[in-house]
Amino acid sequence: MNTLIYSYKARTALALLVGMVVYFLFLGVENAFRLQPSLLEHHLFITAAVSTVIFFFFEEVLVAFRRRQTKILNMIVDALRRISAGDLSVQLPETGAVELRQVSVLTNQIVGNLKADIGKLEKLERVRSEFLANVSHELRTPIFSIQGFIETLIDGAIDDPKVNREFLQKAYEHSERLNTLLNDLIEISRIESGEMRMSFRYFNISEFLTNVVDEMRPKAEKKSIKLSTTVGSNELLVLGDKDRLRQVMSNLIDNSIKYTDEGGAVEVGAIELRNSVRVYVRDNGSGIGKEHLGRIFERFYRVDKDRSRKVGGTGLGLAIVKHIVEAHNGKIEVKSELGKGSEFGFLLKK
Repeated sequence: MNTLIYSYKARTALALLVGMVVYFLFLGVENAFRLQPSLLEHHLFITAAVSTVIFFFFEEVLVAFRRRQTKILNMIVDALRRISAGDLSVQLPETGAVELRQVSVLTNQIVGNLKADIGKLEKLERVRSEFLANVSHELRTPIFSIQGFIETLIDGAIDDPKVNREFLQKAYEHSERLNTLLNDLIEISRIESGEMRMSFRYFNISEFLTNVVDEMRPKAEKKSIKLSTTVGSNELLVLGDKDRLRQVMSNLIDNSIKYTDEGGAVEVGAIELRNSVRVYVRDNGSGIGKEHLGRIFERFYRVDKDRSRKVGGTGLGLAIVKHIVEAHNGKIEVKSELGKGSEFGFLLKK
C-alpha cells in the first residue's frame, strides 16, 4: 500500500514538474528568451495546467495498462506452474496485449493437446489391458480342455476303446482352435502394425465370388443351408488384393453359416454402381441387436458368448475383415434385424 501511495505521489509531482517546465518554456519563447515570468500571462498558465493534467492522465492510463498486463503475465506464470505440476484444468483468458494474448492462446492450445494425448494414451492402455485379458481367456479355454482330455487318457481312459478316440478327437479339435486363434492374432498384429502389404490388381469379381462360394459350400451343406451367388455381369472387374479379399469373404460367409439355422439361406453377390462395385453377404439367420452393431468389429467382441464358443471362432474374424476393407479405402457396413438376418457389405473400386 505504501508503495502504491509513494508511486501515486511521485507521479503527481512529476506531472506538476512537467507542467512547470512547459509553462516556463512557453514563457521564455514568448518573451524572446528573457525569462521574465508573470502570473498575469493567463494563457501560458492555462497551457501549463492543461499539460499537467494531460500528462497525469496519460501516466495513470499507462500505469493501469501496465498493472493489467502484469496481472495477466502473473496469471500466465501461475498457469504454467500448475501445468508443470500436472494440473490440466487451466484455461487462460485470451486478452491483453497482442504478445500476451498469443501466449495465452498457445498455452490453451498446449493444454488442449496434452489432454487429447493423455486421453488417447489412457484409451490405448485400456485397450491393451482388455486385449491381454481377452487373449489370456481365449488361450486358456482350449489349453485347459486339451490338458483335461490328455490327463483323462493318461489316467486310464486310453485303454478304453469307447472313449479314447473320442477324447483324442476333442483334444485335436481344441488344438485346431488354438492354432486358428494364434494365426488370427498374428494376422491382426501384422495388419495393425502395418507389416501386411497389399498387392492391388484388377480381377473378375464374378469368377472370384463363385470360387469362394464353391470353397464354402461343403460347410453350408452340413447345415442344409442354401449358399448362392448373384452377380450382375460376368465381365465385371474390380481393383483389390485378391488373397486378402478372399480372407474377407471367407470370414463373412463363415459367420453367416454359423449364425443361420438349418434350412436357411446365404446369398453372396456384387452390385455394379457408377464408380464402384458393392460386394455383400446376406443371410436370413438370427440377426444382431441394434445395441451390438457398433461393437461387432471390435476384437474378441461377441454378441452371444455362449453360442459363439459353441459354433467356434476366435472373435477376431470381423476385426480382420474391417482392417482389410479399410486398407482398400472402403468401409464395412452391416444391416441387421433380430430374427430376420444380417447383411454385410463394402465397396471396391472398378
